[in-house]
Amino acid sequence: MLELVDEAGRTVGTAEKLAAHQPPGQLHRAFSVFLFDPRGRLLLQRRSLEKYHSPGVWSNTCCGHPLPGEPPFVAAARRTAEELGVAPALLREAGTVRYNHPDPLSGLVEQEFNHLFAGVVEQELRPDPAEVAETALVTPGELARRHERLPFSAWFMTVLDAARPAIREVTGPAAGW
Repeated sequence: MLELVDEAGRTVGTAEKLAAHQPPGQLHRAFSVFLFDPRGRLLLQRRSLEKYHSPGVWSNTCCGHPLPGEPPFVAAARRTAEELGVAPALLREAGTVRYNHPDPLSGLVEQEFNHLFAGVVEQELRPDPAEVAETALVTPGELARRHERLPFSAWFMTVLDAARPAIREVTGPAAGW
């Protein structure tokens, strides 16, 4: 179940996950995590081919939906551990963004009020293959080149751009984010 919200992010009900993503989509709470290594490189993941929504595409470190009533920060930390087998050394709020992104491949719709988080990871990853097909650590330049030639999630650039001010605070000016 997902938590449905209004335009201000206030809870207004719940819906089954797949139903909330059927066109035209129902506005629901989500989160996106951006973790960086100590050198300031962004940890990307390629979503497992087993995922029903956006399988096989590259995206931010971790994303998902809090359980109804679960604080987004708690959900972000929980899902990062479940998907990647690590706990961030630092995780901070990075704002919110509201968007409506249809996924052309699946026909599903991301109608989300997304809570953003940025942080640092220092542990070795232990990805769950049912969730994550592949990972990569990238600089801003490497990300730009990948984004030109590889498929990325429909929401990736929206959430990255919205989180950039907090990302710069986490990574420092030398990282170039």
